[in-house]
Amino acid sequence: MKTARWLDSRLEQFNRSAGLVLLAMLVAGLWACSEEVASPAKQAATSTAKGPFSIHVVNYPLRYFSERIGGEHVRVTFPAPADVDPAFWEPDVEQIAAYQQADLILLNGASYAKWVQRASLPESRLVDTSSGITDRYISLEDQATHSHGTGGEHRHGDLAFTTWLDPQQAIEQAAAIRDALIRLRPDAKAAFQQGFASLQKDLQELNRQLAAAFAPHKGQPLLFSHPVYQYLIRRYAIDGHELHWEPDSMPGPDEWREFDVLLKEFPARWMLWEGVPRPEIVAALDQRGVATRVFEPVANQPADGDYLSVMRENIARLSDRRR
Repeated sequence: MKTARWLDSRLEQFNRSAGLVLLAMLVAGLWACSEEVASPAKQAATSTAKGPFSIHVVNYPLRYFSERIGGEHVRVTFPAPADVDPAFWEPDVEQIAAYQQADLILLNGASYAKWVQRASLPESRLVDTSSGITDRYISLEDQATHSHGTGGEHRHGDLAFTTWLDPQQAIEQAAAIRDALIRLRPDAKAAFQQGFASLQKDLQELNRQLAAAFAPHKGQPLLFSHPVYQYLIRRYAIDGHELHWEPDSMPGPDEWREFDVLLKEFPARWMLWEGVPRPEIVAALDQRGVATRVFEPVANQPADGDYLSVMRENIARLSDRRR
């Protein structure tokens, strides 16, 4: 009996010791994992020190800004198809997995790309590029539900989200990108600062040119085909009114009647469009004395050129006073 009790006692001590060792190993493993999740920037800086690190973005302006600032140190991915509005695009499972693996995920803020709120993305790698301008967000009220082609019905949300159309705000978003890159790769700080300085100079010049292009419209009513120009309207003090018209969809008789009523109250002579409107739309507007101009918000990758060249084309069209 004494031998049996002694063996039981030794076995209990062994099991207790083994349990403690196993627990210690488990805690150590969890600590290591938590360190990796808590410090992705440190991990990325170490693991990608010999090559570019990966950045995933939610719209084209962020891609352009990142590539201008990061240069050879970054590999930027913007996976939205060219024929969709990135604000309402929904990535598939594989694309979300690619976002999760990125060293940095750049968001636009202002409720842009609502899929981000539902996806499980590593918070420590997320950068809201407009977090510094939240006090300047424009709230929207009474937004109607509408659709873009095959994109399904949606509302534009409670906040105006095309923040980059105000070049001054675009500069602040670019500065947030610069700071995030420096945190991730501090040894390339000088290169990031240089890239930002070059981009900042171009955006400041863009602001000057836009102000000059809109100056002749000062005090004159100006129509916009879609509710995405709010920050542009505010920056240049435009007397603007936004509709929910699509360039590839001819408005129906009721919409034209409503438009005629609007023109009596808001006698605009110009209307700006996201894309080239159908010829019959242009003709119907021309009959009403309203000239059409394209002003692309450049939310998605342009077919030709880049963000800056497209914005310069917008300015050239604005500066063309011919009807």
